[in-house]
Amino acid sequence: MKKYLLFALALLVCTLSPAQDKKESESKPDKPVPEAKTFKSAQSVTIDGRTYSLNTEVGTHLLRDTDDEPMALFGFTYYKLAGAKNRPIIFAFNGGPLSASFWLHFGILGPKRVVVNDPDYTGPAPYKVVNNEYSLLDQADLVMIDPVGVGFSRPVGKSEFKDFWGVDQDINSIGRFIEQFLIREGRMNAAKYLLGESYGTFRNAGLVKWLQDRGIAMNGVVMVSSVFELQHLLFGPGDDTAYLIHFPTYATTAWYHNKIPNKNPSLEAFAQEVRNFTENEYAPALLKGDRLSPAEKQAMAGKLAGYTGVSADYWLRANLRVTNQEFFQELLRSQGETVGRLDSRFTGVNEDLLGQYAETDPQSDALSPPYIAAYLDYLYEALGADKSMTYVTSTGLRDGFRWDWKHRGNDAWGGQVAISTLPDMATAMKQNPGLKILILNGYYDLATVFYGVEHSISHMDLPATLQKNILMKYYEAGHMMYTHEPSMKQFKEEVGAFISETSN
Repeated sequence: MKKYLLFALALLVCTLSPAQDKKESESKPDKPVPEAKTFKSAQSVTIDGRTYSLNTEVGTHLLRDTDDEPMALFGFTYYKLAGAKNRPIIFAFNGGPLSASFWLHFGILGPKRVVVNDPDYTGPAPYKVVNNEYSLLDQADLVMIDPVGVGFSRPVGKSEFKDFWGVDQDINSIGRFIEQFLIREGRMNAAKYLLGESYGTFRNAGLVKWLQDRGIAMNGVVMVSSVFELQHLLFGPGDDTAYLIHFPTYATTAWYHNKIPNKNPSLEAFAQEVRNFTENEYAPALLKGDRLSPAEKQAMAGKLAGYTGVSADYWLRANLRVTNQEFFQELLRSQGETVGRLDSRFTGVNEDLLGQYAETDPQSDALSPPYIAAYLDYLYEALGADKSMTYVTSTGLRDGFRWDWKHRGNDAWGGQVAISTLPDMATAMKQNPGLKILILNGYYDLATVFYGVEHSISHMDLPATLQKNILMKYYEAGHMMYTHEPSMKQFKEEVGAFISETSN
């Protein structure tokens, strides 16, 4: 039987009832609440020949509940242009769940960035850290957010990690932080933005409504490498959706690695051709299931092979359904290599040439050491964070991590049969017609595929007047498109134009 990818849904649900939770909470002894700590420094960034002086603060905020009881020490880094008043402000975070925000921080948003050997492995330290001319700090102030469990963030008082580790719990705690931070800084009347990557986009779709329900309307939301419906990541029995929406990225990956005979020199035109094939030929074939005749099946396998560089025989043995993990292994198997999940331009040694599933992600292997080591050096040396405080990069480093995947959703949609924050975003847009959404897609992202995003956006049931409020942009890179320098420039231009157009 084919092994199906379950993302992280095997981590499902807390088992205690609300009454049990309340009883446990009431019986917990009061613990002393540690004080929040912040560390201030002066930083600068030079963009287009102009140097911007920044007042910088890194550390923790004491997060409070509605009754002003302490919940958590909530970690953040804040860059504010010295001497400026009421500039736009961006709240940014990565995904996971849960990852700390250093990827976006040290890749594209902050005043410094680490230089990597995209799309290959970067050698060992010392790593090169440079001025980030692609930062948005010339246009907006920036708050990098680390959710509870990563960075310096941790629960305090009667709270526990499980009170923050879940779809709705995460949205609630981050929403509270943003609200309290805006009040602390006197920024409630500033133009406001959310910027999230990966799971951060899934969070964004729910968070924008959570904030709006409390009178905090966003000017815009930037989605970097998006997923709004988690079933799109699952290759489940009897459900062909994930196979269909991944197929165009299999094809663009094969295009990049020159596995397409007589390929169209235009990636954009080739991607459109594959979209058309997927909708008009591949989808109807899968819909037929076992009613597809042997001749039809053979013909379809040949077409799939032509678009992906994976043999027709392989497609036939897979019953015309190849998971992303199988594709990583098969595309370059004859060369002894596997391709990246987060960015399929990256390749690495295939550790099991007979294996069905990839042992590793070459993109993650190539980028993690320079990003982590260089960022931690910057955090403790340049930003002056207390070296006795541990910065946790991922909840994978914490024992007992378990995510509650339940989401209340939107009752107007008649409940949810799958985990999705798409209804939240649709409602937020309908209730706030001025809200704009910018979505950035990597053609070589096999973690959150561009055709899956397109599928979601085309099923939001928005009136035509609101459909134009969603802007889609495409990059010749992967999940972290900002590791690719031409894409950094494109990111700066497109996100910068979005802020400029929506902040007035």
